[in-house]
Amino acid sequence: MSLTSAGQTEDAYRFDWGSEGLHAIGQDAAVIIIVDVLSFTSAVDVAVGRGAFVYPYPSGDDGAAEFAASLGAELAVHRTAVTETSRWSLSPQTLSGLPRGTRLVIPSINGATLVHKAAAFGVPILAGCLRNATAVANRAASLADGRGSIAVIAAGERWYTNTGPLRPSAEDLLGAGAVLHALDPSAAVRQPCCSPEAAAARAAFASARYRLVEHITRTASGRELLALGWADDVGMSAAHDVSQVAPILRDGAFVDSALG
Repeated sequence: MSLTSAGQTEDAYRFDWGSEGLHAIGQDAAVIIIVDVLSFTSAVDVAVGRGAFVYPYPSGDDGAAEFAASLGAELAVHRTAVTETSRWSLSPQTLSGLPRGTRLVIPSINGATLVHKAAAFGVPILAGCLRNATAVANRAASLADGRGSIAVIAAGERWYTNTGPLRPSAEDLLGAGAVLHALDPSAAVRQPCCSPEAAAARAAFASARYRLVEHITRTASGRELLALGWADDVGMSAAHDVSQVAPILRDGAFVDSALG
């Protein structure tokens, strides 16, 4: 079966994984939502909520520092490389004190890479996570306005190395499910409303929604961060609907879509 015939073509709300899923369900979508809970889109939510301009950068590419310099922006470094002069990282915790108006480049092998690929489709791109699931769902519904489908793409992780095969991750399944759960089925023009894939993600979130912190901390990615001492990042990323921000990509940067 080819990617373009992978189904979900009749559904208003769609769900899939990674670059392949993006190309399968995103090419004719009206809105694309990228979900990378640990930690790219959670970091974007926190930074944009602080009034920052966030430029996603695929970390598999060299030149992030040069890109940041060309924008007069600061560069988010690896969590372990934070210093007094390089204060920001992919860690949502480090971004909680970000000054308003900061231009920040955030490299990410999964979430940012998907954002760059999705930008080629020329439709609105939102950064979704557990923190802002309802705000992003509402904004996506407003942008789609019944004219087309909403594609929710879970970034997942990578096996073995940054260039290894996709590893579906439970935290991104739950984050995508939270966004899909917040979309109002009665507002969809097309029927059926949710693809089976989207319905499965919704169901996964519904079953875990009152124990999200427990679930996220027990995921492979959550355990890894806990072992490295980043429990606060896991807790911040597992918080549901604590943000009213719906980050949208404009002129290469994520900004608060409510600002017009």
